[in-house]
Amino acid sequence: MYVLTCAAVFLVAYLINTTIISVLYHRGLAHDAVELRPGARKFAARYGIWLTGLDAKGWVCMHRMHHTHSDSPEDPHSPVHYGLLGVLLGQLKSYERTLVGLARGRSEYTDEVADLEFDISALNRKGLWFLPYVLHVLIALAIAVPTGMWALGACYFLGMMSHPIEGWIVNSLGHAVGGRNFETPDNSRNNHLAAWLILGEGYQNNHHRYPASAKFSYQPWELDLGFGVSLALEKLGVLEIQRDLLIPSPPTATRSLAHD
Repeated sequence: MYVLTCAAVFLVAYLINTTIISVLYHRGLAHDAVELRPGARKFAARYGIWLTGLDAKGWVCMHRMHHTHSDSPEDPHSPVHYGLLGVLLGQLKSYERTLVGLARGRSEYTDEVADLEFDISALNRKGLWFLPYVLHVLIALAIAVPTGMWALGACYFLGMMSHPIEGWIVNSLGHAVGGRNFETPDNSRNNHLAAWLILGEGYQNNHHRYPASAKFSYQPWELDLGFGVSLALEKLGVLEIQRDLLIPSPPTATRSLAHD
């Protein structure tokens, strides 16, 4: 029972983290593949960092730069240049540079996110980026210390702050290992393991071909759980899926829906 409880806590925390990043940040703010309701947009911009450790504007800026320079030397996290293992550190350094660039108003960064009406988080502007991590450590300790359930506390923290590993899996495997449904000018791949683990994010080849699609899967056997989450959130009134931009069903994938 204890193991099942630990697994359930991890999965709930992990789903919160991945939903904010994959649906609100990625499909919503980065590509407008889903239209976030005003409350959801404000929540992502102001409070997303507290639940993921990642600044909404900083994440969107770096992701758009990835699309602009995919697998070129300017790509912030390409395994073509960093290597599979090197992406883990490379993406961190690029994220830090992106935040600094945005804070200093450097045009190569600000131009990428000129449509976003909000600034980087006050936590990053004031050098308090570590507070979300401290918060979740304290919550984990509040779970573990009174009960002696240290594994339960660890599962909570690892689920909530799992973004470095998520990013590494997608950014490395999704551009190095897997098949391709479309000919794209980069090395994007469809990695099923990354997709199953991280709400469909591993279908990088599909996504780079149709970045404005809220649905990342293309073939019938490809499973995009993030699109399922998007459908559920649409039912709850959190967002609206841009259905006219969805990836077409095979074999009719003939037109580009690239997002500028």
